[in-house]
Amino acid sequence: MALSGIQIFKLLPKTNCGDCGVPTCLAFAMSLAAGKAELSKCPHVSEEAKGQLEEASAPPIRPVTIGKGSSVIKIGGETVLFRHEKRFENPPGIAGLIHDNWDDKKVSSSLNRFKALRYERVGNSLKAELLAIKCLSGDSAKFSLMVKRVTEESDAALILMSADAGIMAEALKVCSGVKPLIYAAAKDNWEQMAELARTHKCPLAVKADNIEELIDLSEKIPAAGVADLVLDSGARNLKQAFEDQIVIRRSALLKKFKPLGFPTIVLPAEMADDPMKEALIASVFIAKYGGLILLSDLQGESLFPLLVERMNIFTDPQRPLATTEGIYDINGPDDSSPVLLTSNFSLTYFIVSGEIEASRKPAWLLVKDTEGLSIMTAWAAGKFGADNIAAFVKKCGIADKINHKKLIIPGYIAAESGGLEEELEGWEIMIGPREAAHLPAYLKNWNKG
Repeated sequence: MALSGIQIFKLLPKTNCGDCGVPTCLAFAMSLAAGKAELSKCPHVSEEAKGQLEEASAPPIRPVTIGKGSSVIKIGGETVLFRHEKRFENPPGIAGLIHDNWDDKKVSSSLNRFKALRYERVGNSLKAELLAIKCLSGDSAKFSLMVKRVTEESDAALILMSADAGIMAEALKVCSGVKPLIYAAAKDNWEQMAELARTHKCPLAVKADNIEELIDLSEKIPAAGVADLVLDSGARNLKQAFEDQIVIRRSALLKKFKPLGFPTIVLPAEMADDPMKEALIASVFIAKYGGLILLSDLQGESLFPLLVERMNIFTDPQRPLATTEGIYDINGPDDSSPVLLTSNFSLTYFIVSGEIEASRKPAWLLVKDTEGLSIMTAWAAGKFGADNIAAFVKKCGIADKINHKKLIIPGYIAAESGGLEEELEGWEIMIGPREAAHLPAYLKNWNKG
């Protein structure tokens, strides 16, 4: 049973040193009990206390790290069934598939798409993080060569897929230090695969034919010295795979059942022949509850919606999605282009910037930090008034980019125009439309008369 905050506090050094990033040991203990901190953050806890605190500090689903350096991806670590209860911790990793018997042209095309399909949204870089290399040739040298090529030509975290422990052992030699996920340990090879994972300090996927067999394997393998597991229940149809994900998550979170307390991997690549159907299946497991999602191919028309879905689900519901404050140039503006103002609530930003783009009118868009609040909400909260808008306009540097002093403010804050003209001496404050949909028409005539 997990320890309470007070029980944890009694085992901490009680120095209140702040080295953990929290002001007091009591506050750190409470964070540990709530699953909001990791014991490793405290450098002074005794070895004796660590054993007693392990259960309290570890989330019900073990966090597992794949890859190293800039390619690292962390999955698992979840503490709730539903996002609104607190938040989801680590987004599922999305992987594309490469077969070791593909020709050079097909491999190059796949690697190029992995590099190219990256999108910027609300200050976040959206992309697939992993490439899975599957051994279909049965040739150890061929598989190792493909692993070496993907390692050298991409920044992907890797999933190595072979049931042959000998082939896997050779492949691991050519990607030493990359920390790939080994896929997979099954009932007939788990001892050899576990030894490879232990030796190379790699996470290990466990593949079974059903939940019962999965439990059996995930009890044996940690006893062999491998702590970082990723679970594959073996289901290859949507209904059964979905049910398995629910069973695994509920068992880990509600019943604290340790053999199922690991992130999962699901394979839409093996559940459908049609790319759109595969993407639809993947979208289900982004929500419930895939830790890794393997696609047969990475194509922009299916990958982008999955990345946006993942971003939306794995944001903290207690924190508004916000765009970075600053100056955004749209449609290639010059020094005579109009200057518009908006808040950094992401939905507002994307609607406003989208309408400006649609107008084909070059413009500068000033995005002011309103702590992720919409225009009217920020105005009502005192975060989008004449004084703080004027301070932002002065410091952002827009005056150095234009040969005029005209600022278009949203129609919803027209009442601030007088105050802004007082705060921004020499500037003309122009009142734009209340609705972003009217911006294209407004911008056609913004500087007339």
